[in-house]
Amino acid sequence: MDLGLAGKWALVCGASKGLGFGCAQALAREGVNLVINARGADGLAEATSKLRAESDRNKPAKLLFVPADITTDAGREAVFSAPGGPGRDFDIVVTNAGGPPPGDFRSFSRQDWLRAVEANMLTPIELIKATVDGMAARGFGRIVNITSSAVKAPIDILALSNGARSGLTGFVAGLARSDLAARGVTINNLLPGKFDTDRLRATLQASAERSGRSLDAVVQAQIAQIPARRFGSPEEFGAVCAFLCSVHAGYLTGQNLLLDGGAYPGTF
Repeated sequence: MDLGLAGKWALVCGASKGLGFGCAQALAREGVNLVINARGADGLAEATSKLRAESDRNKPAKLLFVPADITTDAGREAVFSAPGGPGRDFDIVVTNAGGPPPGDFRSFSRQDWLRAVEANMLTPIELIKATVDGMAARGFGRIVNITSSAVKAPIDILALSNGARSGLTGFVAGLARSDLAARGVTINNLLPGKFDTDRLRATLQASAERSGRSLDAVVQAQIAQIPARRFGSPEEFGAVCAFLCSVHAGYLTGQNLLLDGGAYPGTF
């Protein structure tokens, strides 16, 4: 299926690895011009090399990377002023930030909460604010926020994530149903469950060390809770993201799409 995205510009945050890279890879395969962002220059350079290595089928007219902290004003300005980039005139924006640390909410300071809200709520809102009016003026725009399955089914030790990401979800629910929908702009959230990423592997390793069980035992116990009996892959996550960004998804907005292999047990 041709997603109708060739030649458009996309900003993908947290794109040096994991789910962000999966999204960048899927968009690159559709011929999208990319600006990819993460904090680490080395990781971004490596990600860029991987994307360019597939250039026979991945032919973005341009592929730019900007190492910067997107949660800061300076970081966002660096992305918007990237030489050769589109400025603020992105057609697609994929927001993505690493989740805040787990723990008992009693142990979190006010600063912990502010950092979580800054990264997982306010930063996506700032990126939307900077780009959405241009999208509406051109008659096409796609915003995809990578949040978490914890928005749908909160996890007790993820208080920071539960709170900050739920705030973003509420904001998007209202904005997506504004006049932007009639002007060709969709805003949706992707809620990942357990995907095979560095973050998940680190979490499982820490769990194994705390419990005294082997890593394999912890992994198998986690997989047993997923009806699909496996973890997801960043590549298949990226494919769903690319479809949400496509010309075929113009009637889909304000939604929270849960990708968790069937782990969530509810009907709604």
